[in-house]
Amino acid sequence: MSRSTRRSILKAGLAAGLLPMMPLALRPAFAGQTYAPQVGEWTAYDLQTTITLAKNGPSQVWLPVPSVQTEWQRSVGDSFTGNAAQAEIVTDPASGAKMLHARFDAGTEKPTLTLTSRVETRGRVTDWSKTARVSEHPAVLQAALTGSSHKPLDGIVAEKAAQITKGAVTDREKVAAVYAWIVANCHRDMDVAGCGSGDIQATLTTAGLGGKCADLNGLFVGLVRAAGVPARDVYGVRVAPSAFGYKQLGANSPTVTGAQHCRAEVWLSGLGWVAMDPADVLKVMRAETETWIKDPADPLVAPVNAALQGNWEGNWVAFNTASDLALPGRDGETLPFLMYPQGLTPQGKLDELDAKSFAYEMTATAV
Repeated sequence: MSRSTRRSILKAGLAAGLLPMMPLALRPAFAGQTYAPQVGEWTAYDLQTTITLAKNGPSQVWLPVPSVQTEWQRSVGDSFTGNAAQAEIVTDPASGAKMLHARFDAGTEKPTLTLTSRVETRGRVTDWSKTARVSEHPAVLQAALTGSSHKPLDGIVAEKAAQITKGAVTDREKVAAVYAWIVANCHRDMDVAGCGSGDIQATLTTAGLGGKCADLNGLFVGLVRAAGVPARDVYGVRVAPSAFGYKQLGANSPTVTGAQHCRAEVWLSGLGWVAMDPADVLKVMRAETETWIKDPADPLVAPVNAALQGNWEGNWVAFNTASDLALPGRDGETLPFLMYPQGLTPQGKLDELDAKSFAYEMTATAV
């Protein structure tokens, strides 16, 4: 097969949303660039979050705790130290998300709390050629088909999903169509703070299809749900560099304070939960080089675009899949997602996207 023929096949596959069905070994290489996550061995990481508050009256903090146990991630244990008057790891009954909730008294000098979680991760790979008998609790699948405060499934979201998936028959075809549309039409907005708000209506309208991972993968999840396929965001943080040299696809320092990243999953019959991450494709396109790459078939982007439909590297730790989360001890308000430390003082809510003002630091160390 000639090089020009291989390029034609790739472009046709991207346009039709069929590339995720192609085995990794048969996908063409471009300019020597590869991106092919493998399952590999388990790697253990100590993920540590330390917060230090100013002496400003009674305060509360909530720190996300890894609460995902799967074939690609397992939690070994959690511990915490500090001078909080009360501190305990609690579990949200609705979603299973875990968090460390701590209260500090008004007279506490230099309120401090450190959470350490040991987590083992490995790569995740989908074999599209195999099917198996897989099942999931009906309530979990129903939750993955239900809208939330930041992911309404009616109005413009329903209209766009119907437009994108027109002609698609199977769930796999619908997912492939939405994924291809996100990559072809959306973009990473470098001016958005943190991971974005995850408001998918805004992403479709006022934000002009731009955003960060919570916006872009959130939009992917919302559109897939609106098309009738279970999908969910998975909120976490990068903990190690990419094994394939992509700077934008890993944590490039032991300090991971700003390395939060959400990924996505879809439920497909015969396969179960399948990894997805179109937002990281758009991140490579926008930020991997000084030049904004706008063609998904670019040699640098194509292998990432192909691989992140079904696979991901084990250099990331998942916290939870929760949405509209109620924090214990904080009445009258829910979080659209829990991916950053949260804090509340008599002066008001602390800005989780401003780590210096909040005074927290996150580190990840391979064990």
